[in-house]
Amino acid sequence: MVDVIVAGGGPTGLMLAAELRLHGVRVLVLERDAEPPAFVRALGLHVRSIEVLDQRGLLDRFLPLGKRHAVGGFFAAVTKPSSEGLDTAHPYVLGIPQPVTDRLLAERAAELGADIRRGRELTGLSQDDHGVTVELADGTRLRSRWLVGCDGGRSTVRGLLGVGFPGEPTRVETLLGEMEVTATPDEVAAVVAEVRTRQLRFGVGPIGDGLYRVVVPAAGLAADRSVPPTLDEVRRQLRAVAGTDFGAHSPRRLSRFGDATRLAERYRTGRVLLAGDAAHVHPPTGGQGLNLGLQDAFNLGWKLAAEVNGWAPPGLLDSYHTERHPVAAAVLENTRAQMELLSPEPGPRAVRRLLSELMDFDEVNRYLIEKITAIAVRYDFGEGHELLGRRLRDVPLGQGRLYALTHGGRGLLLDGTGRLSVDGWADRVDRVPGASAELDVPAVLLRPDGHVAWVGEDQEELLRVLPRWFGAAAG
Repeated sequence: MVDVIVAGGGPTGLMLAAELRLHGVRVLVLERDAEPPAFVRALGLHVRSIEVLDQRGLLDRFLPLGKRHAVGGFFAAVTKPSSEGLDTAHPYVLGIPQPVTDRLLAERAAELGADIRRGRELTGLSQDDHGVTVELADGTRLRSRWLVGCDGGRSTVRGLLGVGFPGEPTRVETLLGEMEVTATPDEVAAVVAEVRTRQLRFGVGPIGDGLYRVVVPAAGLAADRSVPPTLDEVRRQLRAVAGTDFGAHSPRRLSRFGDATRLAERYRTGRVLLAGDAAHVHPPTGGQGLNLGLQDAFNLGWKLAAEVNGWAPPGLLDSYHTERHPVAAAVLENTRAQMELLSPEPGPRAVRRLLSELMDFDEVNRYLIEKITAIAVRYDFGEGHELLGRRLRDVPLGQGRLYALTHGGRGLLLDGTGRLSVDGWADRVDRVPGASAELDVPAVLLRPDGHVAWVGEDQEELLRVLPRWFGAAAG
């Protein structure tokens, strides 16, 4: 028996596996596909995901393979400059193809000791008070203490659990492909610039290796979106929308996606949990999907590890749903709004023009940037200091910088008073004497995911908070 089986070897599952391995949890990742996909689903990482990678010492692996872009123009593709004074040490978006992200996360999980098995499709599951039994397509049965479904929007795990997935069905469909074209780069750029003045769900651009990424509205709704379009269908839609098919040929990948918006009713059913697209689906506007899944894994990993390792306080694992479900609901809301603003109809275009005017106010622009990049997320920890429940940006400390101290996934007490103690929790929480001049608070307790659990200077208050997040004192 392993501790945790992760169904799905995409970015969410791989991130979760790495987080669990940081805490010694025995992890088995089961991925249906025999080979990693070569096509590009997602194009980049937003600020909070970049911070997450930095918190675990991974960012230096990603930066040389990506391209930094200004944080602006992501809300419904309304072009505006980045806002001044974003609360982050990483005020940029990292353009990096998803296959690269997948590879780097797989390497990290494997380095830490995760067992990753490809070509293994989960087809059945049952659970009892002590664990979960899963059945694979080849008839193999495996046993684990916990199971996490990270197996995408058509999640087998969610379906087997019978978890409701309410929301709205697809109304409009989009064709997506990677292919070669005979048109010159200048010809492509000129046509795209003209078409996007009237149709924002359209784009053709180079992605390397002589390939172009093509995005074009479909003529209608397919009976089965799992069936990819043909090259002829894509070329026909390009001619209908852009007046040319650019000489598209030799497709490497063709697919279609809709704008369905759905959210799982619950993220936990007994010993089975859901994360990433298995828990929520939404249109790709704003590029939030992969990022939302990574951040689900970052929230869940340390909590599930605490449960496995026996020190989780009551309710800690359930706080995964309590905290992440509202975050996903907010993403679904903003993607709904963005899809309306992308419509070519006169009403939505008028609203879009009004929003563009409002975004000239820096406060409005910053609000939307923080929403898309997830740095505005604040979990509800009750009344208290304005930092309570928020993630803390990377700040300079006397010993270096904050994120350099978070690579191990432990709690952290930044003690500017010099007199606080975490005795009894030293196996789970590191005490760092001194505080950052940028924080203007006496002391801060951080959870392993970097969110502020307490701000103060009183030892008795700290002793009341530590058990809530880190369980009973040892010894």
